[in-house]
Amino acid sequence: MHASEVFMKLQGREPGILNQKRYRKSAVLLPIVEVDGETHLLFEVRSKKMRTQPGDICFPGGRVEQQDENVMETAIRETSEELGVIPESISNVIPLDYIVSDMGGIIYPYVGELSNISEIQINALEVEEVFTVPLNYFIHTEPEQYKIDFNVLPERDFPYELIHNGENYDWRQRQMNELFYVYHPRRVIWGLTARIIYHFVELIKD
Repeated sequence: MHASEVFMKLQGREPGILNQKRYRKSAVLLPIVEVDGETHLLFEVRSKKMRTQPGDICFPGGRVEQQDENVMETAIRETSEELGVIPESISNVIPLDYIVSDMGGIIYPYVGELSNISEIQINALEVEEVFTVPLNYFIHTEPEQYKIDFNVLPERDFPYELIHNGENYDWRQRQMNELFYVYHPRRVIWGLTARIIYHFVELIKD
């Protein structure tokens, strides 16, 4: 192949995430609600019957389905299904920065306003309960931070003979800050949900 053909094939190309078609895509919504005249964020407690992360605190959301027009529609649809509200009760939907997770997924967070929270009828198969936390709590509270180490563990048949220093190769150990908002002994918000909140609060502070 001639160089001119290479550049012709790549002309006008927009960069993306390498192998992004293989990533699981999901979307979540940070529901902003009014409680007694004060702005709150609404959270779900995942059903203890769920196969993954039972009992964890999270935002409504889920995987992108083939019929979804876009990821924003996913966030609205999942919120509607999990909280039992009509899509029209969700307004002012705005994207936040998306997250490429270490577990092979891309998460698209959105923030939106949810009205008529008195009409919420949770999907008991997925949601144990819902609760709200004043937005000012997150604005004025720095989360606790703890470090997690990620170690490289090659498989038994890894071809060490093909790399420099073989089994003594200096693998770089990666470290990540895990965030915790301890709002109440029963309301510990951590992990991905806490990271999304922290990002959101930084945006509105700026």
